[in-house]
Amino acid sequence: MRPLQISPDTAVKLAEKLNVPLEQLMHMPQHILLQKLAQLDKEDDKS
Repeated sequence: MRPLQISPDTAVKLAEKLNVPLEQLMHMPQHILLQKLAQLDKEDDKS
């Protein structure tokens, strides 16, 4: 599996937002990343 195709700046921001290490984020399967982003979006909508 190849690393995610996102910019370094985006990767850093996502890692901070998801509270995961940058290296872990880059090797995270895309479908899991999308699930986490959807979950974050739901939490943001509630607040």
